[in-house]
Amino acid sequence: MKMFTKTALMAGATLVALTSFAHADRLEDIRAAGKVRIAVAMGIPQYSYVDGNLNATGSDVETARLIAEDLGVELELVEITNAARVPTIQTGRADILVSALGITEERKQAVDYTVPYATLSIIVAAPAAEEIASYEDLTGKRIGVTRATTNDQDITAKTSGAEILRFEDDATLITAVVSGQIDIISSQSAVLGGINERRAGEPLETKFTQAETNLGIAIAKGEDNLREWLNEWVTTNFENDRLREVFREFHDRELPDDLLSRG
Repeated sequence: MKMFTKTALMAGATLVALTSFAHADRLEDIRAAGKVRIAVAMGIPQYSYVDGNLNATGSDVETARLIAEDLGVELELVEITNAARVPTIQTGRADILVSALGITEERKQAVDYTVPYATLSIIVAAPAAEEIASYEDLTGKRIGVTRATTNDQDITAKTSGAEILRFEDDATLITAVVSGQIDIISSQSAVLGGINERRAGEPLETKFTQAETNLGIAIAKGEDNLREWLNEWVTTNFENDRLREVFREFHDRELPDDLLSRG
């Protein structure tokens, strides 16, 4: 009887623990802790990078700071690689991800998104002498991409016979192009600008645009209160121009007027 009672108590305690975990609320946890952990993949030109004073900046970094400010808590910036973006949220290493993460159906199976807060154009770029106008023209060519990005997924799915070189982050991809390891890339327009600022000799030019990608803030699945707060935050700060101003400052272009309806 004692053994049964002890076992029953242990089972009950486990059930209570699991129930408490299931009903955990990340938004409440953030406010109680007085700190929000926001993950950003560093080394993405204009979105997240280190400036001349070795300070983290860019439109995503500044967006993260605004979120923390409006939550009324301290910001802990969790610096990660592109490939670690979704796993960082899935494993709970960060509460929120603001990191140029394109909204895709595949990723929606792993994380929850807010309404779009920004965009990026993904492109194929190469020197002027390269005759590339479509995915078919990449057959037999070496093309560099940043691993686990929308570019990587798109090029992998739509090319045949291309040699795809995958780099861990945009900074490494840029270095590879600047040093002459590769001349053809699939990336975003901001990365192309960063390459041409440092590349000696012939610059790269956009050959064709793959897509205009909508970016969402990502959180763990099931955190409905946090997603609702973030959706309201994005909507309010898009409409009052704060998000537009941040994006304009770093990208020198405007966000589309219908951005909020694209999610």
